[in-house]
Amino acid sequence: MSSVTVRIDPHVHSEDSYDGHEPVELILEHTADIGLDAVVITDHDTMGESKRAAELAPEYGLVGIPGVEVSTADGHLLAIGVDRMPPRGESYAATVSWIHDRGGVAIVPHPFQRSRHGVRRRDIPLPESDDREDAGGDPAASGDSAAGGDAVDEVDAIEVFNAWLFTGYRNRRARRFAALHGYPGVAASDAHHLNYVGRAFTELTVRGRSSVDDVTAEDVLAAIREGTTSASGKRAPVPMAARHYLIAAGRKSGYYARTGADRGTTAAVRAASEAVSMTRVGLSQGVHRFGRALSWFR
Repeated sequence: MSSVTVRIDPHVHSEDSYDGHEPVELILEHTADIGLDAVVITDHDTMGESKRAAELAPEYGLVGIPGVEVSTADGHLLAIGVDRMPPRGESYAATVSWIHDRGGVAIVPHPFQRSRHGVRRRDIPLPESDDREDAGGDPAASGDSAAGGDAVDEVDAIEVFNAWLFTGYRNRRARRFAALHGYPGVAASDAHHLNYVGRAFTELTVRGRSSVDDVTAEDVLAAIREGTTSASGKRAPVPMAARHYLIAAGRKSGYYARTGADRGTTAAVRAASEAVSMTRVGLSQGVHRFGRALSWFR
């Protein structure tokens, strides 16, 4: 059977999020330019721009996939491939079931990081056997699925690499959790600014397709469910981050020049200023490291 590898960033915020900054057209343009095949706009508790981005995506040579980062009673959850806003404030288990009933996939973003509304380990719905293992074999302590015997809708994947995390501890903990319970792992940028888009991404093996041009949103969702995922990404070193800022600043300037939006000037100047600052830091670090290396040979 033929197969093709698809690269997606499944967790990106647009200006429709309260903490986002970029229009979806600019995000789509940037995504295509850096060689990804899809980006999922997952704004906080709103889907207007995500649905519009999914409709526009083919114009940029991308697979269109809608999504949202929904606030549940237990923490944030990514709903990918749904075309309606999930109810807010429900339990994790109830929200996962809602997503599955509408053909989507449920992905746990930045798990266990409570400062960013990550879900606690105990609130992620697990199959009965895993529940009992975590509870030390006590069905009563392991949740409703073990005590009452009711089946649970499990999440479909765990975000095992989030490029926004400042240390690797939470990512390592997420990887261990995914491996322990057999969940597919995905990587995402969780970008709120253009220069972060694609900093981390997920590679998916889509079976039955010979070209990325033939891949549909349903194919991507199926690949996530099947677990044919590979997480790619790293916290970029300072010089690389500076390069991202410079590229993003130029792209912003070009985009806003074409659209005639005045606010683009301020955004581009700010990005360029950040790029210069990052470059200076990178050069300073490079000189320091070079001098320290020379001292070894004296």
